[in-house]
Amino acid sequence: MNCLCMGIVFGEYLLSILSFGGLTVSLAAILIVAERLLVNYGTCKLDINAGQKPLEVPGGQTLLASLYASQIFIPSACGGKGSCGHCKITVTAGGGPVLPTETAYLSRKEMRSNVRLACQVKIREDIYVRIPEDMLNVRMFTSTLESIKDLTHDIKQIRLALNDPAEISHRPGQYVQVQAPSSDGPVFRAYSISSPTYESNVVELVVRLVPGGIGSTYLHNLQVGQAVSFTGPYGEFVLNDDPSVEIVCVGGGCGMAPMKNIIYTLYHRWPERSCWLFFGCRTVRDVFYLGQFQELAGKHSNFHVVYALSDKLGEDEDWDGETGFIHLAADKHLEPNVRRQAFLCGPPPMIEAVTRVLEEKGIGSQDIFYDEF
Repeated sequence: MNCLCMGIVFGEYLLSILSFGGLTVSLAAILIVAERLLVNYGTCKLDINAGQKPLEVPGGQTLLASLYASQIFIPSACGGKGSCGHCKITVTAGGGPVLPTETAYLSRKEMRSNVRLACQVKIREDIYVRIPEDMLNVRMFTSTLESIKDLTHDIKQIRLALNDPAEISHRPGQYVQVQAPSSDGPVFRAYSISSPTYESNVVELVVRLVPGGIGSTYLHNLQVGQAVSFTGPYGEFVLNDDPSVEIVCVGGGCGMAPMKNIIYTLYHRWPERSCWLFFGCRTVRDVFYLGQFQELAGKHSNFHVVYALSDKLGEDEDWDGETGFIHLAADKHLEPNVRRQAFLCGPPPMIEAVTRVLEEKGIGSQDIFYDEF
């Protein structure tokens, strides 16, 4: 077969594939539109926590959308597209079978326990769900940008003065979800609260600019006085109330936010409590809050501050702190077999390396809380 014939055959083959693909997409779109126009599921009952919060919602929409419309704000970073896996809740009945779009985000144990992605469950009948009490207390807040300050070349400190509600009650280490505009409509992005719990009328964030990031680009370009909406608080960090338990905080980059909250809350309540802060940076220009924490350590003798730089020092860089990865600094300074609770925030490789060190030091997995980003 000559080249011309082969080209014609290949072209016909490619055209067939494209035609079939286009037909499949068109058919799927027609089915979605048909369901919306022709299928009426009526009003369905949405039962939360065995009658604790019974609702009536229009059938046909997703569980996540129905909950948001009812002012119940389940965490979701992808806007309900099924790509983040954050909107997990327990559906005891009425949710239908687990969809292929959910399985990548659910463990076998979660599926056996009826955990589902709220954004993928469509309400077609009465549905029964279980939602943790903390999540039912999440609110939508309106605020005004009070100040914005450069911490490094790509990290800003953002302080939001609360308007409605005027105060927030949160645990150290929790986070909020900021509503940011996008071409597809409003989306939510999660940021840890860096302000201590006793500053109840302000929410402070530490935000690194992610190239192309919707939330960070929006926040980095805010002007003082602009309105910002967010939901919260979220998160499972729970600080041990026993003052004899030493606290270990390990972070890197914008993983500083929950650490700052934990440390200042800790020393406001327990001035003599023992705490270690290990913070990893790449270079000298990535260091921030060091002087502030050293000042705090001067007031509290049991507070220990260790920063480490992972990149090789430049000839003109002056640094007398630790070098290397932050888990090595933790391994060097922490004595074994001390009653501790640890809070980690940073990239997954850092979390894994630090967790191994902490477990070798005798800290049980139940006492290690972490947030990956």
